[in-house]
Amino acid sequence: MRHRYRTDKISFSLRTRSASIACQKAQRLAETLDQHWFAMQISEDVTFSRYLTVGGHSVMPTSKHDDQSNRFNVFLSDAAVIYCQMKGLKRSKTFHSASDRAVAYLTATCGNKVITEYTRKDANLFRDNLVNRGLAGSSIDRIIGTIRAICNFTFSEYALNHDNPFEKVQFDRTLGVKTRETIPVAEIRKIQEFCNAKDDEARWLIALISDTGLRLAEAAGALKSDLVVQDEVPHIVIKPYPWRSLKTKSSERLVPLVGQSLWAAQQILAKKTSSPYAFPKYNKSAEATSTNSASAALNKWIKTKTSSTYTIHGFRHAMRDRLRAVECPSEIIDQIGGWATVGVGSGYGTGYGLTVTGKWMKNIQLS
Repeated sequence: MRHRYRTDKISFSLRTRSASIACQKAQRLAETLDQHWFAMQISEDVTFSRYLTVGGHSVMPTSKHDDQSNRFNVFLSDAAVIYCQMKGLKRSKTFHSASDRAVAYLTATCGNKVITEYTRKDANLFRDNLVNRGLAGSSIDRIIGTIRAICNFTFSEYALNHDNPFEKVQFDRTLGVKTRETIPVAEIRKIQEFCNAKDDEARWLIALISDTGLRLAEAAGALKSDLVVQDEVPHIVIKPYPWRSLKTKSSERLVPLVGQSLWAAQQILAKKTSSPYAFPKYNKSAEATSTNSASAALNKWIKTKTSSTYTIHGFRHAMRDRLRAVECPSEIIDQIGGWATVGVGSGYGTGYGLTVTGKWMKNIQLS
């Protein structure tokens, strides 16, 4: 296989500080590499060619220096590794696991092929398999989108003029998708009262989100040093960390603390712990904030305190409506929520200061 490679050594980060996890990943990668090499040998007709005859004459293996060695032979799993290595340097663990999951789904359905050998038939079969698994339309869209991105990246890197069979795959993107409900102000007040009464780490997290509209990961992955309560305008600093990345560039921002979010920040800082995290319960590993476990636990608790299927994300929807209700300009709403603002002009300047955003946040403070 040596003539297939441009380097004598395959080297990349396993993205973990744990020796046991590194060993497990290395073992899986080594097994995958063995499978690739075996498949590549077969594709070169090295293993079985001596059994074939043409016109009564044996067909011998081709030389490794012939035209076969110039064929494009990057398999899907190889392409995914390169894609993650190049595009995922500063991305979260979720980015890499999403790539692994999408590749696993496709290889289970259509096999681990040379990436240029996938066809539209494969793409449609892949789609049908995902639908049959009972996945929601939004999940199918993300999975196919990941495969599409890996293919586009590979075609671009190797300067291949090749159509991507995973482009514009047709399916119902609304399939099984549940609309997240906006939590009404009356319900927010009720939930906040329960948080005050319970007064523990999980409730502080809910209270912090309830009057800021933060994404769950943004709040759960914050450090105590991100909570600035002694400033003229108390606020929380939202910035990326190795254990918790941000969804978009516009997600990096300062969000004023008012009402119950300010109360939660004060409670967090008043509790003297050695952990630098605002919520140690959801940051037991230095590698990633446990957003999924936090979401499951908090959503379950919220549903026991309300009469509907509200979730933690409903506070984010509610925040936008609460700011609209006080006629806050949409550009300021976008900055507070970390939503991307449409238009060329939004990319100029440094945005609104805390004095301005703080004024509008005080206007939505619940009495």
